[in-house]
Amino acid sequence: MPAGSAEVGLKAILYFEVVSTFALAMGLIVAKVFQTGSGFNIDVSQLDAKAISGFTQKAQSDSVIAHFMAIIPDTFVGAFAQGELLQVLLLAVLTGFAINALPEPARIAVSHAVDRLSEIFFGIVKIVVRAAPVGAFGAMAFTIGAYGIGSLLKLGELVATFYLTSIAFVLIVLGTIARFCGFSILRFVAYIREELLIVLGTSSSESVLPQIMRKLQRLGCAPQVVGLTVPLGYSFNLDGTNIYMTLATMFLAYATNTHLTLGQELTILLVAMLTSKGASGVTGAGFVTLAATLSVIPDIPIQALAVLVGIDKFMSECRALTNLIGNGVACVAVSKWEGELDHARLQAELARGPTAHDLDDVVPVGKPAE
Repeated sequence: MPAGSAEVGLKAILYFEVVSTFALAMGLIVAKVFQTGSGFNIDVSQLDAKAISGFTQKAQSDSVIAHFMAIIPDTFVGAFAQGELLQVLLLAVLTGFAINALPEPARIAVSHAVDRLSEIFFGIVKIVVRAAPVGAFGAMAFTIGAYGIGSLLKLGELVATFYLTSIAFVLIVLGTIARFCGFSILRFVAYIREELLIVLGTSSSESVLPQIMRKLQRLGCAPQVVGLTVPLGYSFNLDGTNIYMTLATMFLAYATNTHLTLGQELTILLVAMLTSKGASGVTGAGFVTLAATLSVIPDIPIQALAVLVGIDKFMSECRALTNLIGNGVACVAVSKWEGELDHARLQAELARGPTAHDLDDVVPVGKPAE
């Protein structure tokens, strides 16, 4: 672990918490202003609870204590086998400290070995994500065929509100941060457009983790900042997921004619700050965290989640896109905060734009782009 990594990590987490809180609050405020879901008048007794049984069972077992205990893996390889991102993150941090404590010759040798393994891993990811869009569009076709276009019209209000809120968050909140860092958010979005298209097809920002890390290094971010901030942001900086959680929770409250007090709304905000951590993962992970959030507000019937099953795929795409943009901006911001941002290179790269060579040029994590 490079010198100063602990300081970078603390700054990154502080940034993540502040921006994530803005995202949560924005979703809550938009839902209250537009009262999204009002007039839906959902009859909970007519809903198919079996459609969400898997999500609710996981949510009901996800108490505050259980959430923290779940961060500790049973075995070293178990975290990777079960796909528990927070457990993998914990092991990565502990491994980094252990490697840093080794004598310099051993530390250098282990670092090179990890770099070579990361190349193999990124190569596997590249193969998988090329086929993922086919499955993603197939899932969309199934949803529309099962529920019909007419049944999605009312829910389209929620989808449209979520997309517009996410766009506003990117342009206003992230745009302000980007302006402070000396670049245009629109140019940045254009620069990572290939990654955004892949995320659109896979509904998961993790599908472009190696590509976005390489591009951020090309933009002039320090390799050690990229190597720490981006993976950390995939667990702690999920702006799109945060907007979705508060917006969807309020939607279900209005849709079921459930009145929430100010205290309950603040509780939703605070609980979502916890449950959103580690929500990154396979597509639909945000739906599980929403179920966990609803479990603390028993006034909202958790069965109401069934009405969102049919449209979650459309929501998942926007969540992943916003998460990716948010983590990219976060990395640049933390690099600037650390004084490790090459401003001349940032402007030159954004002006040049991405090329087809960028997606195939493998740059090992921890090493600068050539």
